[in-house]
Amino acid sequence: MKKITFLILLLALNISCTSQKMSVTDVDPTKYMNTITANELKTHLYIVASDSMEGRETGSAGQKKAGVYLISQYKKNNVSFPKGAADYYQRIPAAFLNAKRNENLPDSENIWAFIEGSEKPNEILVISAHYDHVGIKDGEVYNGADDDGSGTVALLEIAQAFEKAKKDGHGPKRSILFLHVTGEEHGLHGSRYYSENPLFPIANTITDINIDMIGRRDEAHANSNNYVYVIGADRLSTDLNTIVTVANAKYTKLDLDYKYNDPKDPNHFYERSDHYNFAKNGIPAVFLFNGVHADYHQKTDEPDKIEYDALAKRAQFAFVTAWELANRENRPVVDKKTL
Repeated sequence: MKKITFLILLLALNISCTSQKMSVTDVDPTKYMNTITANELKTHLYIVASDSMEGRETGSAGQKKAGVYLISQYKKNNVSFPKGAADYYQRIPAAFLNAKRNENLPDSENIWAFIEGSEKPNEILVISAHYDHVGIKDGEVYNGADDDGSGTVALLEIAQAFEKAKKDGHGPKRSILFLHVTGEEHGLHGSRYYSENPLFPIANTITDINIDMIGRRDEAHANSNNYVYVIGADRLSTDLNTIVTVANAKYTKLDLDYKYNDPKDPNHFYERSDHYNFAKNGIPAVFLFNGVHADYHQKTDEPDKIEYDALAKRAQFAFVTAWELANRENRPVVDKKTL
């Protein structure tokens, strides 16, 4: 009798413990999504896009200073550099940066941070944004608040949200690489360097979510900033496009605008940002973008013109899309061959 009672108690304890270990797949990410706030993004952006960063020209002292700030925030949030790396820098020699167009660029660096997956650590989700801009012209600092200060600070907030989830016992199943790339303005050099010299095998990279300009609105959306352009999600993978659409419908409810996803679009935005160096290697990629505006590549692209409510919501969208990708059972299937 005592033996039977003991077994019943043991079974009950096991069931209780099992019920408390909720799978991350069943966790509602809204709590963590809401840690991405307009105020925190604004605080970061007024630093990253300040005059002290001197326009973040590739390889410049100003860009290096911006990189030090990014690293300080990852350290503050207990987000380490990747396994297998010596520190937060992927160093890129000047010879590589100048090989295609000799622009006399100095050595530069990609900045990377990493959260290891709990169940599928060898599968890597990359979330990327370029942190360079165009520097100083005729004595005027081009701060690039939207291009791409907005994407740069979004990565900081997304990483913080994932780390908070991990602290609560809901870390991502797959590993996430937060990749701030250099040299975008000179020809996507930093992302090209990573794709040719990856820390983790490109074949293990499941998707790139690339964020380039998400803090403003364009003329086509003059009446509302509750939108984002989605570019590339369906080019290589039906799965990825579905994941993007469903994540938005469940959590953020932005108007997803596919205007620039048309392969015949004369702007060719799909080929003009860092996701393309993943896509051309067969990695599904999605590019989030607010469109161009009058301050694009002008000295007037300043942090006081950013619409921080829109920046927060688009960063939240990137986060929940990443959450779905990091935690779903299977990686997106590549079922299309066209770039």
